[in-house]
Amino acid sequence: MQSGQSIMIVDDEPDITYIIKKFLEVNGMEVDAFNDAEEALSHFQTGMYALSILDIGMPKMNGFELYREIRKIEPKVKVCFLSAYETLGENRGFPRSELKCVLKKPISMPELVKHVRWEMALIVA
Repeated sequence: MQSGQSIMIVDDEPDITYIIKKFLEVNGMEVDAFNDAEEALSHFQTGMYALSILDIGMPKMNGFELYREIRKIEPKVKVCFLSAYETLGENRGFPRSELKCVLKKPISMPELVKHVRWEMALIVA
């Protein structure tokens, strides 16, 4: 995968990022995984990632806060939120209109790969 086509995964649970990273890599995708939102933000650069998968419920900086910060750096990056919560956004002060991609935990790895491929195809198109 060329520069700008990589995927960034941010989840505070190392087991989750490990499994997702390995499964996406086996399926031919380039992935960087982080367990700390602030660390992910410090590594984020314009044009580096085509897709970011952000857990919503993280300590220090939640996924919505991270989303706002990375959008300041790269307004065009595609973001999918990963969450075990039943209700999103509306109870967390996040506009529903910005929740274009939400992946519900638990998600099967084949379903995740299918969804990521779909999101990446939309970027290329």
